[in-house]
Amino acid sequence: MALLEVRNLEVRFPLRGGELTALRDLSFSLNQGERLGIVGESGAGKSVAAFAILNLVSRPGYISAGSVLFEGRDLASLAPEQLRSIRGNRIAMIFQDPMMTLNPVLTIGTQMVECLQAHREISDKEAREIAVSKLRSVSIPAPAARMDQYPHELSGGMRQRVVIAIALLTEPSVIIADEPTTALDVTIQAEIMELLLELCENNNVALLLITHDLGVVSQVTQRTIVMYAGRIVEEGATRSIIDNPWHPYTHGLIDALPERTHRGQRLNQIPGMMPSLSAIPEGCAFHPRCEHMTELCQTQIPGYTLRDERRVACHWVEKQGESR
Repeated sequence: MALLEVRNLEVRFPLRGGELTALRDLSFSLNQGERLGIVGESGAGKSVAAFAILNLVSRPGYISAGSVLFEGRDLASLAPEQLRSIRGNRIAMIFQDPMMTLNPVLTIGTQMVECLQAHREISDKEAREIAVSKLRSVSIPAPAARMDQYPHELSGGMRQRVVIAIALLTEPSVIIADEPTTALDVTIQAEIMELLLELCENNNVALLLITHDLGVVSQVTQRTIVMYAGRIVEEGATRSIIDNPWHPYTHGLIDALPERTHRGQRLNQIPGMMPSLSAIPEGCAFHPRCEHMTELCQTQIPGYTLRDERRVACHWVEKQGESR
């Protein structure tokens, strides 16, 4: 049995004129110690998926169908107290901006001790010792002294290390990292991702990494999900997807990487834009931007083609497979 299993998940947001569907038929699994990446442009539904797993979708949004199973228990059906014993404890989340995660008027130590005591019955002294140990594990210098500092006294990279240390406090089984390096410069990004990878490997923690950066995914994850307009369009082993993308959208994302062009040339780009939730095209949502578009693509949502431990939702790929 998978540690975390998402089955046919659907998320909707009610509006006066009807409802918008942000996630459609989202299904995947995550095993203990596995590292899974979710990639796609802004608006693809990556962050909504992360929030839905922890039942944190902002109102009036709601989970309209499907289930999220953690160790066989459906998180969407748990009472608030039962969910609190898992959220932030067994499943931890790292958000994009550490300044939005950390309380600016509380010291680092106060926040870490409160987090531990919310899930464990331990003394202030024990909690502080654990917190210092976790700060040391994420390579923060003079960790005991940092406990008495406020978030604004630390650099951006140091704050993100603190957020990672907080995520590790309760020794979770799963870490969901939602664009964890967006607010950092390139050099610090590499350090943070290397740290996160090392911590997950050493502690056998499963990682769900949400990002738009395929370069990061290729270095950190073992398996990758590509999302477009709230739906999975391709899933498979990360190396296999990077080396041989099947879906035209995945191919476009990889082709847009800077290393795919020669110096002095314009970067490659996918024509058009991600559709808004209120204007998702009929049939395959990607067809207005796809060079392989046919009449079938404009009218019928593609099912999943399964082959070689890969799944892809594309009429063109399905036809290519039939012709082989």
